[in-house]
Amino acid sequence: MKSKGAVNRRELLTWGGAGLASFIAPQFLAPITSNAQTGIETRGRFVVFYFPDGIPGESERGEPNLWNCRGSNRNFALSECLQPLERHREQCVFLNGLTMGATDQGSHPGGAKKLLTAVDGGMGRSIDQHLAFGIGRDAPVRHLYLGAQATVGNPSSDCFISYRDAGQVATPEDDPRIVLQRLFGSPNTSGGNGESQDPQRGTQEKRLSVLNAVIREVNEVRQTAPPEAQVRLNRQLSALQEVTRQVEALASRESTAESSGGNGAPVSCDAPRLSVNTQGWPTLLDQPESFPEVLQAQSELMALALSCGLTKVGVLQSSRHTSELIMSRFPNAPFSDPQYDMRSHQASHYGASHDRNKREFTDFVAQRVWFVEQYAQFLDLLASYPEGDGSLLDYTLVLLCTEVSDGNTHRHDDMPFVLAGGARLGLNGGQLLQLSGRRHGDLLASICHLLGDPVNGYGQASSGPIAELWS
Repeated sequence: MKSKGAVNRRELLTWGGAGLASFIAPQFLAPITSNAQTGIETRGRFVVFYFPDGIPGESERGEPNLWNCRGSNRNFALSECLQPLERHREQCVFLNGLTMGATDQGSHPGGAKKLLTAVDGGMGRSIDQHLAFGIGRDAPVRHLYLGAQATVGNPSSDCFISYRDAGQVATPEDDPRIVLQRLFGSPNTSGGNGESQDPQRGTQEKRLSVLNAVIREVNEVRQTAPPEAQVRLNRQLSALQEVTRQVEALASRESTAESSGGNGAPVSCDAPRLSVNTQGWPTLLDQPESFPEVLQAQSELMALALSCGLTKVGVLQSSRHTSELIMSRFPNAPFSDPQYDMRSHQASHYGASHDRNKREFTDFVAQRVWFVEQYAQFLDLLASYPEGDGSLLDYTLVLLCTEVSDGNTHRHDDMPFVLAGGARLGLNGGQLLQLSGRRHGDLLASICHLLGDPVNGYGQASSGPIAELWS
């Protein structure tokens, strides 16, 4: 009889990349009950907040960009699209004029590949993954990649924006119920006691025993495997060792776990709950009517994971480029119309001009405002968690971004970036920066600087960090 944790050797040879670790990881990522004030150094977090299909930029006929702020450095007006950020104006830096370069200009996939890597074709590590092995190296979960209907329809890999390494795309988790279970061991999303109902849950020692048994098996098979199989097995071994590290980190923190409720945080880390009752959702989470609540739940989970010390680096991805998300079915949204299906990508192709008499254009503008409001609400959420001598927002940099500039022309110039939070990290908020022609890798390098990683540049053609970003 095969012992617990034993793996069929033929199966080991057929698993690709980190597939084996991805398969077993959910069984071993134990619940956590501690918070950011008990054991993990609080300085420095980073979150990417992505939305699809660009913005109403400069039109084909030369009409001005409707996203960019107008004015001077400290004396500027927020644009129509950015109005929801008025309440966070002093925590934001608005950046006009950054370019992602000419390669693949006019392409959604090309923009997605460059967005966080700053390297053409996605042939580099994205900044989130880079920081996961920097500021996130000692966190139980180095990198948390959450999606809201980002994987619906089994899209091609170029729809995702996080790159573990050159050409190696990560995949987000779309189901908040799974995320809650993996992080906290609780299926209760409506204010329950947070106790796990997972019948496979056992002691950390048993989990580590099984993982170590699998690692030994991989090592034994690797010794006699053909060269092409050894490459896959090496990747599996690295991924298994990372899962083991996570389990060990979670185990060490369980022994010193405390509730964050006594520190005034909105939700306790030993009794996590979401404001969204996911038990009322349909079995499938790919219905457009569910999207706002899915994004809200994922945003709350990201904030919880940051506050509870589970992770320091994350990505929130709303849908994906060329999105078929029918936003007109969002309940109570300004553009809601159950009698007419208007998709994000459909609206982005509004035509050659900013025609207020054309439904695609007016809906596209309203959709962009909606996404900015969701970003603002995420900033609200981070600001509601006490942290050190301020709030969680003060210790977190949050980047708002999309893969192209104008949604109709798909340009990669004058990209719409906003960087918020990080007051205790040195971000010099409340300003507008005019950066015409500078590569967006300079922004990524600046984020590294603010988080204690003084790189000279990031990606291709970077001229170095933007000094005006910090105090």
